[in-house]
Amino acid sequence: MPQNHLYILTGASRGMGLAMAQQLLRSGNTLICIARSANTDLATEAKASGVTIEQWQLDLSQGEQAAHRLQAWLAAQGPQAFASATLINNAGMIPRIAPLSGSDAADLATALRVGLEAPMQLTAAFLGATDAWTSVPRKVLNISSGLGRRAMASQAAYCAAKAGMDHFTRCVALDEAIKPHGAKVCSLAPGVIDTDMQVQLRGAAPDAFPDQQNFANLKTGGQLTSPADAAARVLAWLDRADFGTNPVADVRDA
Repeated sequence: MPQNHLYILTGASRGMGLAMAQQLLRSGNTLICIARSANTDLATEAKASGVTIEQWQLDLSQGEQAAHRLQAWLAAQGPQAFASATLINNAGMIPRIAPLSGSDAADLATALRVGLEAPMQLTAAFLGATDAWTSVPRKVLNISSGLGRRAMASQAAYCAAKAGMDHFTRCVALDEAIKPHGAKVCSLAPGVIDTDMQVQLRGAAPDAFPDQQNFANLKTGGQLTSPADAAARVLAWLDRADFGTNPVADVRDA
C-alpha cells in the first residue's frame, strides 16, 4: 500500500486556502492546488519540504475546464498511486456588495460559478474518476459559511452559493452512502476569518450593506480567526474519525 496521500485544493494562492496548503506540505503528501495564480512562496516551501506539488492556474468561473483536467489527471494516476485522496473545495468570491436590485448580471454569474458550479463540477469529476478506487479512502470537504445558513442583505449571491453548497453536499452524502466504498463528504463552515473577504465586507458602503458595521466590529473586537488557525481547525475536522457523519457542519460545533 502506498503511503502517498493526495490533496486537491482550490483557492490555495491566498487566505485560508494558502494556509491550508502550507500546512499540508508534509512528507507523504502530494498537493494539487487550483487557483487563478500560482504562489511562488508555496512552491519554494514545497521544494524545501520535499513535497510534490502542482499549481494549476485555472479560472474557476470556467469550472468545466478544471473538472476535465482533474478527471483526466486522476485517471492517469490510478488507485495504486495513493493511500488516500481528498478534494477540498475552498475557493469562493463575493461580487460587488449591493442589493440584488443593484447587482450586475455578469458579477452574479461569476460568483455563482466560482462558489457553487465549480465545486459541483470538481466533486463530480473527483468522485467519478475515483469511484473504482475501492481500497482508497476518499473525502470531499466543501468550505461553506454561516451565510449559507443565515440570510443577509446585499449578500444574495454569496448566501445562495453557500446554501447550494450545503444542500448539494447533503445529496452527495446520500449518493455515496449507498455505495459499498463511498466517499465521505462534508460542507463545513470555518468561522469568521481575517482574510481579504473580510476587508471587502468592512469596506463596503453602509448604505449598500446594512451589516457593514457589524463586520467592522468583528475586526476591532479581535473576533476574527487568523487564516493559519482557521486552516488548522478545518484540517483537524478533516482528520476526525467521524468526518462526514454530519454532511453539514460548523467548526465551532466541535
